[in-house]
Amino acid sequence: MAIKVSLRNKAIAKERHSLYLDFYPAIINPETNEPTRREFLGYYTFDKPKTPTDKQHNKETLAIAEQIRQRRDNEINKPEIYAAYEREQLKVKSQGEQDFMVYFKRLTDKYRKSNYMVWLSTYKYLETFTNGNLKFADLNEKFCADFRDYILTTNSSRSEKATLSQNSAGLYFSKLKTAMKQAFKDGYLQIDLSAKIAPIKDTETLKQHLTIEELNELVKTDCKLPVLKNAALFSALTGLRYSDIEKMVWGEIEFIKGDGYFINFRQQKTKGLEVMPISEQAYQLLGKRREATDKVFDGLKYSYGQNLVLLRWVVKAGITKDITFHCFRHTFATLQLSSGTDIYTVSKMLGHKELKTKQVYAKIVDKTKRAAADKIKLDF
Repeated sequence: MAIKVSLRNKAIAKERHSLYLDFYPAIINPETNEPTRREFLGYYTFDKPKTPTDKQHNKETLAIAEQIRQRRDNEINKPEIYAAYEREQLKVKSQGEQDFMVYFKRLTDKYRKSNYMVWLSTYKYLETFTNGNLKFADLNEKFCADFRDYILTTNSSRSEKATLSQNSAGLYFSKLKTAMKQAFKDGYLQIDLSAKIAPIKDTETLKQHLTIEELNELVKTDCKLPVLKNAALFSALTGLRYSDIEKMVWGEIEFIKGDGYFINFRQQKTKGLEVMPISEQAYQLLGKRREATDKVFDGLKYSYGQNLVLLRWVVKAGITKDITFHCFRHTFATLQLSSGTDIYTVSKMLGHKELKTKQVYAKIVDKTKRAAADKIKLDF
C-alpha cells in the first residue's frame, strides 16, 4: 500500500506557520522505532506576509519544502527511482566540484597546433581573473558576464598601458564559450551555458600589413632563424596560414608542366581541400626538395621564442609596425587587392568559404584588375 506524503503547516508564535510532512498511514520513525504521522522540517512561513521580503520568503520556503516532500515520497514509495536519482545527483555534484581550470588547460594543450597562443592567453586571463580557482559549479551566466566585463577592460599582456582591443577580447571570450560547450558535451555541465551567452562582437578594423617596400627590406635583412624568415615570406607570397605552412610536407608540392607549381592540401582550420597555385618565387623559398613525408619548413614551431625572433627581425629591418606572423597573410591579401586582383579571387586563394570574410580588404583598394598568379615580386 502506497503511503501518502502531504505538506502541511501548524500555527506557531508571531503569526507564523511551521511546515511539516504528514504521512498516511503512519511510518516508523527510525530514531524512536515508533509509528509517526509527522515530520517537522524546521521551516516556517508568515501567516499574513506584509512586505515583499516576507512574500519572497514564503515563496522560496514553500518551494524547498515541496522538494523535500517529493524526495521523501520517492524514498518511501519508489526506493529504486530515488536511488537512481540520488546517484545522479551525487554524480552531478562531484563533477561540479572538479577544476575547470585543469579542464581548460587540457583543451589548450589539445589545440597546440591550432590557435594555441589564443587558448594559452585565454587561460592566463582566466587564471588572473579567478586567482586560479574555478570549479565547474562556479560557471553560470553571472560569472560569464563578469569575465566579459573584465576582458573588455583589462590591460593587454603585451602592454601595461593599453587595454585589450575589442576584437582580441572577443577572441578570448569565444574560447571560454568553446570550452563550456565542450564541457556540456562531456557531461561536466548540465546545461549548454555557451548557447545562453552572447559573444563579444567584432569591430571593423584595418588589419596590419606590410608594403612591398617593407617586404623587400625583410628579404635583405638577416633573421636568426632562416626557416622562420622563409616561412613568413612564403605566407606573404601565398596567403597561407601559419598552421598550414607548419604542417606542409613535400608530397603536397606538385609541378605541372605548362601550369607551374601547386600545393595540394587540407586546411588545418576549415578542413577544406585546396589546390593552390604558387609563384616561382614562392617555390624558391622552399629549399631543396626532400622525401614526400618530410616537412617543407622543418624546424618551424609555434612558440614564444620564435615569435620573439620574428619581432626582432622586423625591428632590425627598420619596420616599426606591430607585426605578427598572421600579418604576412593580411599582407598577401592587401597587396593582391591593391594590384587589381578581384575580391572573389583573393578570397578563394585565402581559402575562405564565404566572400564576406574579406570584404574589409575591399574598402581600402579600388584599382584595375590584373592577373593574380605572379603578382608580388621580391628582390631575390
